[in-house]
Amino acid sequence: MDESIRVSLAFHDLTELDKDIVSKYSSKAQVLDLSHNNFSDLRSLETFQNIHTLILDNNSLKSHVKFPSLPNITILWVNRNRIANLTVFIETVDKAFPDLQYLSMINNPAAPSFFNGGSYEQYLDYRHYVISQLPNLTMLDDKAITTSERQEGERIYKHQLSIKSSRTKRRSSGQSKKKVRKSSSRQSLEESNVDLPSVEELTKR
Repeated sequence: MDESIRVSLAFHDLTELDKDIVSKYSSKAQVLDLSHNNFSDLRSLETFQNIHTLILDNNSLKSHVKFPSLPNITILWVNRNRIANLTVFIETVDKAFPDLQYLSMINNPAAPSFFNGGSYEQYLDYRHYVISQLPNLTMLDDKAITTSERQEGERIYKHQLSIKSSRTKRRSSGQSKKKVRKSSSRQSLEESNVDLPSVEELTKR
């Protein structure tokens, strides 16, 4: 894919993006691959406002990772990191990426599954919680979200959703509404043709 659209900085042992990298890539990158580095903080992505896909597999991300607001992102991959507190991480993701449609968290402590020794009940609870908190999500890990899953997640976590709604209303009541300009280059999941790794590649230890 053309460098002006897809930028890969994978396997560079990076902990942050220096000014030269930001200056060179921030305005043109739409798919950004930062996998296999040592990132623990992503605030240096603040000027990458055109990216719709962010790949952060195999880094040093923890639950309290800091993301800038990137409203055009629809695809986020954080497989094989150190994310242990699901509630904290999903709250951060929800604020930073309000239109997120595809999230993959395979092989994180906060995402129990048979890949990392989690029980089936833990796996279901993980999915229900994430689905209930991210209303635009259509795919979680390697599995599409069904209508019944969303209904069950909202039923189980309706109390948290009520609190979240109240907080959102309080924040918005004291601020003027701002329209976020959507990048004309952003593509839907069906049309993006992003060359992401397969589930088999993701789950290799």
